[in-house]
Amino acid sequence: MAQFVDWDLAAATAGALSKSGPRVSYTEATDVVGDLRRLTEEAAGHVADYTGLRAQVAHPPVRVVDRRDWAAANIAGLREVVTPLVERLSGDKRPGAFTEAIGSRLTGVQAGTVLAYLSGRVLGQYEVFAGDPGQLLLVAPNIVEVERKLGADPRDFRLWVCLHEVTHRTQFTAVPWMRAYFLGEVQAFVDASQGGEHVLERLRRGVATLSDAVKDPESRASVLDIVQTPAQRAVLDRLTALMTLLEGHAEFVMDGVGPTVIPSVESIRAAFNRRRESGNPLEKAIRRLLGVEVKMRQYAEGRKFVHGVVERVGMAGFNKIFSSPLTLPRLDELGDPDAWVSRVHGPAGATPTAG
Repeated sequence: MAQFVDWDLAAATAGALSKSGPRVSYTEATDVVGDLRRLTEEAAGHVADYTGLRAQVAHPPVRVVDRRDWAAANIAGLREVVTPLVERLSGDKRPGAFTEAIGSRLTGVQAGTVLAYLSGRVLGQYEVFAGDPGQLLLVAPNIVEVERKLGADPRDFRLWVCLHEVTHRTQFTAVPWMRAYFLGEVQAFVDASQGGEHVLERLRRGVATLSDAVKDPESRASVLDIVQTPAQRAVLDRLTALMTLLEGHAEFVMDGVGPTVIPSVESIRAAFNRRRESGNPLEKAIRRLLGVEVKMRQYAEGRKFVHGVVERVGMAGFNKIFSSPLTLPRLDELGDPDAWVSRVHGPAGATPTAG
């Protein structure tokens, strides 16, 4: 079967287009790697103590990577997930071999372009596709570049980033069903496509839309253009709610732990917020592509929701959110913590906690 994406070409494109990182000596680079590994372990203890969540499954050690390695890791992960999905979905409706071969190369270039762009902006990531339960990646050149631009204390900024990313690792390792649920929702989104043109062509158009937005931040294209069924929209709502929860939880934890272990956290947060609000073209494009830029700001909305729930029922009460997929917040509950508390804890649970 011909490939949906020419993954080798995607990797080559990402490698060719990835920008070089900031200037650092060999000694500095070695120190950064060692520092990030050490601070990851320190952050893990802080996150566990603050959240009460502890890993239930073994996970590999953090990988400190450069931009090309980050892109390669994501390509490997996507390949593991996308290939079997495409094989199952395509059935007997595959385009001709020539058309499929040309399409896979075009999609490979587009996917590589998107990943090259992302590789220069991502500070860290919990990569869930490549293996179970996933792996924590920290992109050293991007962390160094941003801490320099912000004028932040290196140790403080690196620990601050580690708190956020380790929280994501905790979400997937302390909640063993989370990865399977997330991957199942991704599969459900594809499965919900029905009728009309070949599903692979619709998926290709989605990749092309992302690629166009990376090259032209003013593009008005939206991934919703390829969402054609009510079932797909329902899945997209669930994925949006999940990602908003996970991002908001990580923001809440890093801001909760930060003041006790990071002396300059207040100035780091202020400078980082200014940087975020100044208009990262990629974040704006992604929000626009998903069609949720008006109703959803994942970091702010998610953090506000988590804060509201913890304020009402405490951290242990909040952690009931991870009991099962049924206790995850619905999209409309993200703006109404009382609604989630009433549904999961019962009406009496909405009483604010003391202290």
